[in-house]
Amino acid sequence: MEIPAINLKAIVLVHWLLTIWGYMAFAFMPASYAWGNFTVFAVGVWAIAQRDSIDAVLMFLVGMMVTMLTDMIHIGIYYPAGEALLDRARDTFRFSAGMAILSLLLKPVSCFFVYQMYRERGGDYNVNFGFPTVTRNRDAYQSMDQQDQSSSPSTTYDPKTGPRSY
Repeated sequence: MEIPAINLKAIVLVHWLLTIWGYMAFAFMPASYAWGNFTVFAVGVWAIAQRDSIDAVLMFLVGMMVTMLTDMIHIGIYYPAGEALLDRARDTFRFSAGMAILSLLLKPVSCFFVYQMYRERGGDYNVNFGFPTVTRNRDAYQSMDQQDQSSSPSTTYDPKTGPRSY
C-alpha cells in the first residue's frame, strides 16, 4: 500500500487554523500555547519556502513533536479553569477546547507525513545524536608494520634538493 502524498502547505494551514480556533478563548489557553505553536508554524513556512532543505523539515517535525507534549500539558492544566466560566463564555470555551484537542489528535498523523517528506528530501532513516560509537569492524584498519608503499608519498631525503615542501 502506497502512502498518499500530503502537501506541506495543507498540514501547516490546517494546524494553523485549528490553533487559531484553539486560542480563540484566550482566557482558556495561556500565551505560551500560541507562542509555541506559531513558532513551529513559522518553521513550517520556512520548510515550504525552501523545498530542498532537510533541516527545515526536520526542525518542523521536531517542533510538531514538542508541541504535542506542550499541548497535552496546556490542555490538562487549563481545561478545568475553563469549565468554571459563565454559560455564554462556556460555549466559546468548549469550541476552543475542541479545536485544540482536534489539533492535538491530528499532530501524530501530520508528524508521520512530515517524516515522509523528510525522507523524500534526503533525510536519514536513523537518528544520530553525535555520540561516538565503538565498533568491532576492523576492515578499514591498516597495520603500521605493513604500510602500502603505493599509497604513501616518497619520503626519501636528497641532500642536493633538501627536504620536500608540500
